[in-house]
Amino acid sequence: MFKNLITYRIGEGWQTDAAQLAEQLAKEPFLPCTPTQALAVGWAPPRGVEHAPLVEVIDGHWLLKLRREQRLLPSSVVQERVDELAEQIEEATGRKPGKKARKDLKEQATHELLPRAFTKSSATRVWIAPQQRLLFVDAGSSSRADEVVTLLIQASPGLSLQLVQTAESPAACMAAWLLDGVTPEGFQIERECELKGSDEQKPVVRYARHPLDIDEVRAHLTSGKMPTRLALSWNERVAFTLTEGFAIKKISFLDLAFEGRPEASGDEAFDADAALATGELGRLIPALIEGLGGEHDFAAGAAAPAAAPAALPAPVEEAISESPPW
Repeated sequence: MFKNLITYRIGEGWQTDAAQLAEQLAKEPFLPCTPTQALAVGWAPPRGVEHAPLVEVIDGHWLLKLRREQRLLPSSVVQERVDELAEQIEEATGRKPGKKARKDLKEQATHELLPRAFTKSSATRVWIAPQQRLLFVDAGSSSRADEVVTLLIQASPGLSLQLVQTAESPAACMAAWLLDGVTPEGFQIERECELKGSDEQKPVVRYARHPLDIDEVRAHLTSGKMPTRLALSWNERVAFTLTEGFAIKKISFLDLAFEGRPEASGDEAFDADAALATGELGRLIPALIEGLGGEHDFAAGAAAPAAAPAALPAPVEEAISESPPW
């Protein structure tokens, strides 16, 4: 299931369907690193099954996966080999290699050592809600999300994406919720937050597993500190952390979301897990945007609250596993 979501608005005019998108992604498939290749990035089947579709369609939602494999070559190991090569040259010629020569030696050492380097693999999931023109990247950092978005735009002509911004600042809203204890309907404040000051020292206060409806927190807020992260839950079904940049992190589904759902395995588990995740989050995210004043209307050139976004399709009633295969 998704752990972190960064939300994008899909621009008008993108008419690609799921089958066409799969064909486009197939031009850049994931292939493991060759012995002398430092990094390999490409699209892979979301199910993790070889030759399965590159775009899975579950209950009207599209699921994609970008795989990344990188050879781990510590700079200290490369430097050690460069020093060895430099010593050999000095013994043979009587002169130490200069700056340009050492740069060439570094390239030589890297080329020699890469085939013996360990590889590290990772995958980034992408969820597209085509009817709502929303795209979500399951990434813990903006740099990783940028990589995914860039490759997706390159793969699919006509696709344009813009980070969703809310009409009201998430930090200002989180501060108001903490001060008066009143949250948007369905949302509850949990027991973790981070507050950061704006002065030169930029002091940071973090609370973990701690009640937040206390005078100490309110004193920090009135002194000028602003929330950068706040743990929330929604309708006792999903727990998450909201950031000042409208990233949704540390997503976990609570017992109520799994109520009445027997365990499943294989393809059934994948379908059911995907339906649960997109269904629950498909209602949570529009409600959260509404609670933050609606989506910022860039076309109007003003931060006026937009109409409340419609909820995404609800989850189908299928069996679901608490250990999703994707």
